[in-house]
Amino acid sequence: MIYLDAAATGLLKPPEVAAAVADAICRMGNDSRGIYPASLYAGRVLLEARERLAELFGAEGADCVAFAVNGTQALNTAVKGILNPGDRAVTTVLEHNSVLRPLYEMEERGIQLTVIGCREPAAPGGALDLDAMERAIVPGVRAVFCTHASNLTGNSVDIHRIGEKCRENGVLFVVDACQSAGSLPIHMERDHIDILCFTGHKGLMGPQGTGGICVRRGIKIRPLLTGGSGIQTYSRTHPEQMPAALEAGTLNGHGIAGLTAALREIMRISVSEIGSRKERLCRLFVQEAAKIPGIRLYGDYSQPVRTATAALNLGEEDSGFVSAWLAQEKEICTRSGGHCAPLMHEALGTREQGAVRFSFSYYNTEEEVLKAVSALRELSELCGYGRENMK
Repeated sequence: MIYLDAAATGLLKPPEVAAAVADAICRMGNDSRGIYPASLYAGRVLLEARERLAELFGAEGADCVAFAVNGTQALNTAVKGILNPGDRAVTTVLEHNSVLRPLYEMEERGIQLTVIGCREPAAPGGALDLDAMERAIVPGVRAVFCTHASNLTGNSVDIHRIGEKCRENGVLFVVDACQSAGSLPIHMERDHIDILCFTGHKGLMGPQGTGGICVRRGIKIRPLLTGGSGIQTYSRTHPEQMPAALEAGTLNGHGIAGLTAALREIMRISVSEIGSRKERLCRLFVQEAAKIPGIRLYGDYSQPVRTATAALNLGEEDSGFVSAWLAQEKEICTRSGGHCAPLMHEALGTREQGAVRFSFSYYNTEEEVLKAVSALRELSELCGYGRENMK
């Protein structure tokens, strides 16, 4: 099997991740619920994870990192925790439904939402119109919600430029780093990020069921959930201090143990090296796939920094057919369809056809990339595409 769906989940992981999960299952108690070794072990694991994530993301400290079960929960916490009826919010067409649907829900409750589109022409590059974004960031806007990288095209966004504009105008800046964490450099203080949401199972190479939210000190977020926290038992309200403020109930300690092991490996290798290797694989794929008759690529490959994701179509063939053929005939794993990115597909003109997404891991090889290209070339020939006789 050749796994090229890392943007969906990081199936290829360091072996230390599985070992850490197994060890935690056998040894881990519940953090902050006891002073015996199993509980203290849990506390040490969670603290190390918070410290490493704070370092990775340039957060102000370990106490600024709260865990969630995934990026979607973290983003829902951010959207619903800072917006109120009458607020104005700004977002983009690049966003995943994990951002869009909570925002649409808040729009029904009375917020005003502005959606920034792509530079013209939108297709096939799909690059965000940063000038329009800057014009929309004015005093009175409550928050900007922006992905760091499109999960469909791999296009990155200049979050530093947006963050500067937000800070100048007193606007909260919320970044969805689910696609970029572990692959692209992020620094909350340098990039003026107030809230950063991430998942653990993609570029961070941890287990599913992990993720979190990093919050700049002084920013208050209403918790999405309230309940047990291990502290302040007799208070009628949930604790207000971070990270307990955004964590209710028992955390996925076993998963976080695996995430901690993955973070150790990421920091040993370095984000820059991981990102560079993945990007080289992606650019090799794009360079060779572009030569195949019938292939139409989406994304702005002139960007010097982007995630290792490439979306394409083969002529007018249904993207589901192409992805299924690759899986069934060649054991190559890709993602087809709408990718939970409806506005991006509309901008690219692929709402009906969808697209086939190839996304690369640090553990993929050039040989696998070239096999994927070869499979696409074979399918192109089978479907009757040629330079003189295109469908």
